[in-house]
Amino acid sequence: MTEKKTQREFIQLDIAILTISDSRTNDTDKSGDKIVDLIEQAGHKRHEKRIVPDDKYAIRAAVSQWIVDEKIQVVLTTGGTGVTGRDGTPEAVNVLFDKTIDGFGETFRAISFQQIKTSTMQSRAIAGVANGTYIFCMPGSIGACKTAWEELIRHQLDYRTRPCNLVELMPRLREI
Repeated sequence: MTEKKTQREFIQLDIAILTISDSRTNDTDKSGDKIVDLIEQAGHKRHEKRIVPDDKYAIRAAVSQWIVDEKIQVVLTTGGTGVTGRDGTPEAVNVLFDKTIDGFGETFRAISFQQIKTSTMQSRAIAGVANGTYIFCMPGSIGACKTAWEELIRHQLDYRTRPCNLVELMPRLREI
């Protein structure tokens, strides 16, 4: 007996974008702008885009504000996932997670290895769920953001992706 698969309609998500950098401005934030372009091309809505310094309390404050906003289903961050002195995104965000999505960082690094070889071991890209909001923390380069979105995140934020996707698990979208 085969299960009949019906075509699903796309569900637009509200996504907040946070660039973490001590040096970028709205005029120089190429990775944040790239993320905005990618999510809008995929049919999602940019809820808000901000830049905060690489300070774990500033990062945590911005993400915390968004995870209590019922309108936002996803937070994408870029920057602060390396191993230099000021890189603190994982430390800032990990404490907010109710659950981690270990497969994101593992798979991202596996894919990145094909592109940048052993340099991928410097990436501390992470993902998780906090208060029903999915959070993906990506490196600050345009290439890394593009890889993370196109190879992983885009598919999991598309309700039409089979056999499963994160949209069908979103507590804030239980009516689907």
